[in-house]
Amino acid sequence: MLFNELGLSAELLRAIDELGYKEATPIQQQAIPLVLRGDDVLACAQTGTGKTAGFMLPLLQRLRELPFDKKRKRPRALILTPTRELAAQIGQSARDYGRHMASRCAIVYGGVGIQPQKSTLQRGVDIVVATPGRLLDHVQQRTVDLSDVQILVLDEGDRMLDMGFIRDIRRILNVLPKQRQNLLFSATFSTEIRQLAGSLLNSPIEIQASPRNTAVERVKQIVYPVDRHRKRELLSHRIGSENWRQVLVFMRTKHGANRLAEQLSNDGLGATAIHGNKSQGARTKALAGFKNGKIRVLVATDVAARGLDIERLPHVVNYELPDVPEDYVHRIGRTARAGQEGHAVSLVCVDELKLLHAIESLLNCRIEKEIIPGYEVDPLIKAEPIRRGGRSSTPRSPRPAQRKNFPGGTARNRGGAQGHGGANVRGGQKQRTNRSRRAG
Repeated sequence: MLFNELGLSAELLRAIDELGYKEATPIQQQAIPLVLRGDDVLACAQTGTGKTAGFMLPLLQRLRELPFDKKRKRPRALILTPTRELAAQIGQSARDYGRHMASRCAIVYGGVGIQPQKSTLQRGVDIVVATPGRLLDHVQQRTVDLSDVQILVLDEGDRMLDMGFIRDIRRILNVLPKQRQNLLFSATFSTEIRQLAGSLLNSPIEIQASPRNTAVERVKQIVYPVDRHRKRELLSHRIGSENWRQVLVFMRTKHGANRLAEQLSNDGLGATAIHGNKSQGARTKALAGFKNGKIRVLVATDVAARGLDIERLPHVVNYELPDVPEDYVHRIGRTARAGQEGHAVSLVCVDELKLLHAIESLLNCRIEKEIIPGYEVDPLIKAEPIRRGGRSSTPRSPRPAQRKNFPGGTARNRGGAQGHGGANVRGGQKQRTNRSRRAG
C-alpha cells in the first residue's frame, strides 16, 4: 500500500517523498488510519518495522486538526521513550516528517545540560519527546506544563517496564489530562504490558505487525558453541576471517563491555564501548563513528543499545545471551531493518544452555548450531550457574564432569583458529567474564 492511500496530508506526503519512501510497512498501514481517526491503539511491532512513522505521521496531522490555544504554547503531544538515543531519533523523525508543517518539537533526556531544554520548552513546543526521569525533573521545576497534552505515545513499552520506569510513568500520567488519545507500542505483548494497557488505554484497537514474540524473519540466526574463555578469541577470528566491517556486540554489563572493547582493539579491530556510564557526548561520538565506519565494532549493553537505529547494520553478536528471552528479540532486531537482510550470531558456552533453550522456546524454533574447527567445546568443562549481582571468577581449568553437549551442532570447514583481516588473535588466552545481570 502506498502512503498516498492512507489519508495523509499533502505536506506529509511531500516530506515522505523527499525522504525516498513509497510503500508503507504493515504496521504503518494498520496504525496510521486508526491514529488519524482518534482511536487508542495497542500495537505489537518489532524494531525495524517502521513503527515510528506509524505514530509520528498521523500524530503530526492530528495536531494540525485538533483545536488549541496559540497563546498558551503548551505541548499537545507527549512521546515517552526508554533511552536517550531513541528519544533523539524520534525527535529527528518529527523534524523530518514535519519539515513542511509548523510543528515544534523538544527532545528531553538526561545526561546533558538541562538549561537548553528549559529554554526550548519556555519558547513553546507542540511535541515533547522525553525519557521519564528527565521529564519529571522538568515537571518538578515547573519548566513544562503538560495540562494540554491531547496525544500520549508510549514507545517500546516492554523496555520501559523492564527498566523499572513504571512508577515514573504513573507519576507522569497523574499530571496529564484525563481526556486524551493514547498509543502504546511494544515489541512483545507480555502480561505486564497488557496490565499497563488496561490502566492506560480506553477501548484500544489491538494490532500486530508480526506473529507474537517472533524474531525478525529476515535475520539469519546462528549459534557458535564455544568455551567461555575462548569467546573473545573466536569473535576476533570471525570478524577478521569473514571481514565483518560493522558489528554490534551485546554484553550484559558495563564493565564487560569496556573490557571486551579494549581486548578487540588490542586484536587489531577498531572497537569502542557504549553504556550507561558513558556521557551522552561520548555515546553520541561512538555511535557516529560506528555509523560512518571509523569504528568497526561497537560493544554495547542492552540499555544503551535499545532504540539504536543504524541503517543497514549487517551483523549483531550476542557475546553473552540475555537473561530475559525477549531481549534476544530486541537485540537481533537491530539488524534486518527497513527490508534489509541481517545476520545474528550468538557465542554460547555450556553455562548458557538454559538461556538458549528459553530463547528457542520463545521463538518456537531451533536455532542452527555450527561448530568452528579449532574452537570445539571441551566436554570436560562443567557448566557453572550464571552468577547474579557480581563478577564471575576466572573460568576454572577443565576437570572431569558430566558432559553437556550442544544439540544439533555440526562441524564445518570454515577455517582454523588463526585470525585474519587485521585481527591479531592470541590463542587460548583465558578471559574473565563479568556475568552480572545488571546492565548499563
